[in-house]
Amino acid sequence: MGKAVDRLSEQLAFLEEIDKVKLILRQTSVADNSRRENDAEHSWHLATMALILEEHAAEPVDLMRVIKMVLIHDLVEIDAGDTLAYDEVGAQGQADRERKAAERIFAILPVDQRAEVDALWTEFEAKETAESKYAASLDRFQPMLLNFLSEGSAWKRHGIRKSQVIARNRHIADGSPALWEYAQKMIDRAVDRGYLLPD
Repeated sequence: MGKAVDRLSEQLAFLEEIDKVKLILRQTSVADNSRRENDAEHSWHLATMALILEEHAAEPVDLMRVIKMVLIHDLVEIDAGDTLAYDEVGAQGQADRERKAAERIFAILPVDQRAEVDALWTEFEAKETAESKYAASLDRFQPMLLNFLSEGSAWKRHGIRKSQVIARNRHIADGSPALWEYAQKMIDRAVDRGYLLPD
């Protein structure tokens, strides 16, 4: 009985800690441009996208594994913070900051779950498996979609150009060629409508 109680206490402590992800504001606005999206909303949106868009994955995937990945992939931002996708200076040392955060946050869990969550996070970051490529494609596509729907709010705020968006997001094709094809058309429409700076 004692071990079960200790395990439950560790699990609940982890769930309490990750509530902080709701406080991490992203650069991207929600679709109606009324406010910035938070990391919890982003992760929920990705999990839903993974479910609905599975047929567009480049190859068959273990959907539950993908959903687990997208739900935990940004928990490290509780400590490491959100780095603007196009911020080259901010990106320096990002991997180290996030690894350190992963070690602290995941260590709250019981040992077996800690190992599973860390393995999922590491797999997502490596982008080598079918599941991680699909998850990563959704992670890149979702902010682009919100930027388009919010008339380029974050793109305009940071002076982002078409070539930057293409360079940053072209690996969407690795996880979903169909999403990348759609994204390229969306980028062109964004430029035409003045949401995104041309090159």
